[in-house]
Amino acid sequence: MIKSVQHQIDVNLDLNQAGLLRVFLCGDVMTGRGVDQVLPYPGDPTLYESCVRDAREYVKLAENANGPIPQPVSFKYIWGEALAELERAKVDLRIINLETSITSNDEPWPDKGIHYHMHPQNVGCLTAARISGCSLANNHVLDWGYEGLMETLQTLDRAGIAYAGAGHNAAEAMAPAVLEMKGKGRVLLFSFGSITSGIPREWGATSTRPGVNLLGDLSETTARRVAGRMRQFQQPGDLIIASIHWGGNWGYEVPKEQSAFAHRLIEEGVAIAHGHSSHHVKTIEVYQNHLILYGCGDFLTDYEGIRGYEMFRGDLALMYLIQVDHHSGRLESVRMVPMQTRRFQLNRASAVDARWLCDLLNQLGAPLGTHMQLTEDNSMNLIWQ
Repeated sequence: MIKSVQHQIDVNLDLNQAGLLRVFLCGDVMTGRGVDQVLPYPGDPTLYESCVRDAREYVKLAENANGPIPQPVSFKYIWGEALAELERAKVDLRIINLETSITSNDEPWPDKGIHYHMHPQNVGCLTAARISGCSLANNHVLDWGYEGLMETLQTLDRAGIAYAGAGHNAAEAMAPAVLEMKGKGRVLLFSFGSITSGIPREWGATSTRPGVNLLGDLSETTARRVAGRMRQFQQPGDLIIASIHWGGNWGYEVPKEQSAFAHRLIEEGVAIAHGHSSHHVKTIEVYQNHLILYGCGDFLTDYEGIRGYEMFRGDLALMYLIQVDHHSGRLESVRMVPMQTRRFQLNRASAVDARWLCDLLNQLGAPLGTHMQLTEDNSMNLIWQ
């Protein structure tokens, strides 16, 4: 089954912009656990973690770090200043990695250390940001079992939000979210999960079992196979975005198998490779004039106030505002807006923090020929060779 959402967008473009498709991408959106508790319809706060048994403890940690959170917050609250940035950018599509189950089921997946869920009535926090499509092939979407996964899919369907990467069987999990735009054709969003990100092997969907679209490895053979399957859904003029949950939580190194996998997907016709899983941003590559994001970092989480790994600055997030040619998928520009989480809300990062991110990405991108240019408003423009 292909999930399709029609986006009728009123676009006032000048002649120089008429051929461009504007896409917002970000990293992990984790609206469960502590974030769910401050939204209008908090679910059961019971957790099954080794140290924390109540999701409200994560709210207390955030408040201890940065001050009280007015509860309940509105659905728009968590997005903060990101919403105004999206409006200014006039993006056609808003795509996220939704890393939580949307369910009221109270039976967690057994023998798993961390479980995320958001109450279905809080799905308004996604519609409030007018999310176009969600990548679901990640290591938290089945945290509350198959019942939780089914309720997640049903809730997104009712909300009119397209998704890819999970389904009632392998065919549904592999199928793309078809995002149609008035005057700009279609984007096919595919979602893949790698076991390197901590996804249990048994979460992989089969012909008779629900689950996620799981990659057993990142070999060239697998890349060719999945590229061929993606092309089976493609019609003339369609652009493909491959959203991939891969790798560990911490560290800037990009394994050779990841870069080889992404390169092969681009060579096989993918317009953008959208990588995520790391809790912090990683490097960017432009390969054959197409964008590869190796790790977009966390975007919305309840990690605020948790100690450890401060050197990676997981509190800093990036909005990736991307322009590609809507015929070929060729990259035209990337603007990145640094954000910071305070009291479970996204705000523009300070000039000092924006400079830190810029310097970091320049250091990481130098071997790949990518460079960040800091602008007067403390956003960054991508320059590539």
